[in-house]
Amino acid sequence: MSVIEFRTPRSIECLRNYSVNKFVHDLIAGLTVGLVALPMAMAFGIASGVPPEAGLYTSVVAGFLISALGGSRTQIGGPTGAFVVIVAGIVAKFGLGGLAMVGILAGFMLLLMGLTGLGTAVKYIPRPITTGFTNGIAILIASTEIKDFFGLKTPTVPGDFAGRLKVLFLSAPTINWQTAAVSLTALAIIIFWPRVTKRVPGSIVALLATTVGAALLHLPIETIGTRFGGIPQGFPHLIWPSFRGEDMLPLLPAAFTVAMLAAVESLLSAVVADGMSGDKHDSNMELVAQGVANIVSPLFGGIPATGAIARTATNIRCGAKTPVAGIVHAFTLLVILLVAAPLARFIPLATLAAVLFVVAYNMGEWRDIGRIVRLSGTDIAVWLVTFLLTVFADLTVAVGVGMALAALLYIYRVAETTTVAPVTREYLRDGRAHILQEKDIPSNVTILRIHGPFLFGTTEKLDEAAPSMRQLGEVVILRLRNMTALDATGLLALERFRERLKKAGKVLLLCGAREQPSELLARSEFLERLGPENMCPHIQAALARVRELQGEFSGVGKNLAEDLKRSPM
Repeated sequence: MSVIEFRTPRSIECLRNYSVNKFVHDLIAGLTVGLVALPMAMAFGIASGVPPEAGLYTSVVAGFLISALGGSRTQIGGPTGAFVVIVAGIVAKFGLGGLAMVGILAGFMLLLMGLTGLGTAVKYIPRPITTGFTNGIAILIASTEIKDFFGLKTPTVPGDFAGRLKVLFLSAPTINWQTAAVSLTALAIIIFWPRVTKRVPGSIVALLATTVGAALLHLPIETIGTRFGGIPQGFPHLIWPSFRGEDMLPLLPAAFTVAMLAAVESLLSAVVADGMSGDKHDSNMELVAQGVANIVSPLFGGIPATGAIARTATNIRCGAKTPVAGIVHAFTLLVILLVAAPLARFIPLATLAAVLFVVAYNMGEWRDIGRIVRLSGTDIAVWLVTFLLTVFADLTVAVGVGMALAALLYIYRVAETTTVAPVTREYLRDGRAHILQEKDIPSNVTILRIHGPFLFGTTEKLDEAAPSMRQLGEVVILRLRNMTALDATGLLALERFRERLKKAGKVLLLCGAREQPSELLARSEFLERLGPENMCPHIQAALARVRELQGEFSGVGKNLAEDLKRSPM
């Protein structure tokens, strides 16, 4: 096998059996996501320190390429909150030329990762580290939008978090109440509109309502027009960025950070898409598409792009079947640029700040914090260090330290599982309940075993062993006798596997867990959702639990069905 492997984009595979029905679904989904992406793209551009059209150009160019060349059926690409802080820092230090160079360098890194199969290396980042990144980035995004949200009059706002908060606090008396009223109105519409209908995106309703209202009332607030002079109408123009050789080396760390964030977020988004659509994405092909998109996007005045989880989820909920939906999303934004760009000058910046407040909240993964603090001290420490470095230091530093922590944590976990103990009569006697030989295993039961540490970097093997729920029995026993260690990422994988089985109407039993995994499972909420009766000490007890589920005489039928309804799963 060669070092570089060439794969087929998912769009080409899907077009082989394309139909009018699929196109109708893709068209509706693409138009909807295009409207959802409109305010987000402009908001991400402004928050990144570039004109709003840069965000739109990114959604058009990168969004098209990611859908056309990617390894996922339903992934939507474009600018995201993950890049806001680091892009703003690059622009402030190196200008737009430096940003273009960073995007292109990051694109080549992503392209290399995808072509050489290194896309799978992203899985070696533990869950506490990715949670720390997203928590920190969400806090930073929200802090950058406070000024526009309240219409504060401030001096130059520092790039560091602590300095920014100090300036914002001292500028609090300058609040513009009309601006605050517009932003709060937009925020309320975005939050509560889905209760009215989910067919029309709340962000679009907020954008239209506040823009029309502010224009009719002649409110003295900042708009895209007053700050940027509007958005140019027409196609994005090809611009060859100016490169300076002396900036190449200083920009490499930033390019590496952008590449890693793009890889992590795009693959996380693809995993979410797989769970919602039942698809299985190609990680390496996805990174190839991300690489090409990030190389081409700066040539049209765009900023770094990656897979967008929220827009991808919206795409699937709207019925998308193939990557054509993502292509339609890109063309929708292009049509808006060609036809309605002059109207963008009336959009209040307060509305876009409200949009980003919601984005920051949704991307924060705040629920994961509660799960992590129930785990081991090492997981808590890794999350806290990554979070604090992201907020108070620098994303580049946070990524570097996070990768080092990932390596040290892996070594620690593996070393912790090594034991040396004598074989005694008691050990042999207790082991009899764990062996499978001579056990009566019903035909409707599937037994899976995990052998070795179930840590970050290995968890996808559970999905590989059970790619389809149809292949599994009514009861699935996960044998943990030889699983030597478990971490937060492994725990999340078990939780997702439990949810997949629940949706398929199946029961999950665990058996034979060792001391460290047992303690972690007990501290988390997983055991409560699984049900204590479904956590068995050995395979013998698990098979006894199967007989309870089936009933003494009826086999798999009424008793099992009723138990499934009552199950805490």
